[in-house]
Amino acid sequence: MKVARSIQAKRGAGACRRTQAYTIAEVVVAVLLLGIMVVSLFAGFSSGFAIVQLARENLRATQLMVQKMEAVRLYNWAEITNSSYLKPSFTDWYNPSGTNTHSEGAHYQGVVSLAAPAGIPSAYQNAMRGVTVTLYWTNYPHGETDKIVRTRQMETYVAHYGMQNYIYQ
Repeated sequence: MKVARSIQAKRGAGACRRTQAYTIAEVVVAVLLLGIMVVSLFAGFSSGFAIVQLARENLRATQLMVQKMEAVRLYNWAEITNSSYLKPSFTDWYNPSGTNTHSEGAHYQGVVSLAAPAGIPSAYQNAMRGVTVTLYWTNYPHGETDKIVRTRQMETYVAHYGMQNYIYQ
């Protein structure tokens, strides 16, 4: 009788163990789901880093445009209308200090245009200018394929008897 009970106890424990184990199909599905989640996690990281880099490039473009506009704000009328002060084109880098180590990042090319604004009275045509700063840059600074050209533009007006006359008096 003792032998029969111990055999039944062993069979009962084995049956219980069999119901707790995973089948190969369950393991394959779990590994597949885990793989999809890991790939999605890394894709999310990659997209996040790309968005952060794009935001940094946009911020640097805004900084460059504001820098040019601040220079325009300080020029007097004779300097604004003279192309030796207000250069029509310029070049800058995302990281200017990295040009010696080849880690300069995006290459920004800018155009500064100066024109009489349209739609103003003729009495003001010779006393006002519209200044437009336009920046162009690509996502690949070293000539790789699939370039995406990005551009930003900032515009302001300058008057002959404007604020710059009060700064230098």
